[in-house]
Amino acid sequence: MKKVELLKNRIYEIGEALRKSNKALALLALGSIGKEVERLDEYSDLDFFVITKQNEKNHFLKDLDWLNSVKPIMFSYKNTVDGFKILFDDAVFCEFAIFEVDELLNIPFSEGRIIWKDDGFDESICKPRKGNIDQKSSKEWLIGEVLTNIYVGLCRYKRGEKLAGSRMIQYHAINKLLELVEFIEVGDNKHRDSFSNDRRFEIRHKTMSKSLPDFMQGYSKSYESAKAILKFLESHFEINRSMKNLIISLCEVDEKST
Repeated sequence: MKKVELLKNRIYEIGEALRKSNKALALLALGSIGKEVERLDEYSDLDFFVITKQNEKNHFLKDLDWLNSVKPIMFSYKNTVDGFKILFDDAVFCEFAIFEVDELLNIPFSEGRIIWKDDGFDESICKPRKGNIDQKSSKEWLIGEVLTNIYVGLCRYKRGEKLAGSRMIQYHAINKLLELVEFIEVGDNKHRDSFSNDRRFEIRHKTMSKSLPDFMQGYSKSYESAKAILKFLESHFEINRSMKNLIISLCEVDEKST
């Protein structure tokens, strides 16, 4: 069986296991197995919420036999207080959480797809409720964050904290830069992940993604990465001259001393 069909079948098998337990109310599929099933491919996993009857949450958390009955589990660990990451013995990977109804009402999540529900279960409970999970930051704030992340990163790098410095420049600054791109290049946001902006970035922003290798050149290339990010910022936004000059001087002093 091809992986995509295997994944599609597995989520329904999990739903059937929940039905048989008589302790669950619904199975909500998320991500590529949920509303975005057209994205499903051989590299996908299964993300889902189990909504339980009152006082039955611990039944599903304390013992994974309800999943072992579907297919043997060869690896599992409790990654949050509410859920697990598991790997079935046919290489189907799952990440899931268990909630009672009153808990789900306060959990931020993207809209999913109900795979199974108990008779009389109110489907509206599975609609996201908690505010705007994809609130956009201001352009000015993001520019300031990128510049100061680079500056702090360079200071740490020059101090000898190469790991901390490179992560500040090539990870934290990049996270904010990815948000800034929305002000430059209108991307294909059909499948934008509200919780992780780097997901499918190359598909959504084909032009900008070509510059990513210049921004993240590696552990010993933080100066080069910093200057590439700075050059990109300056080509698209008005940036503070003092911060620009300070960043350039931090890079140049080190280069002259080596």
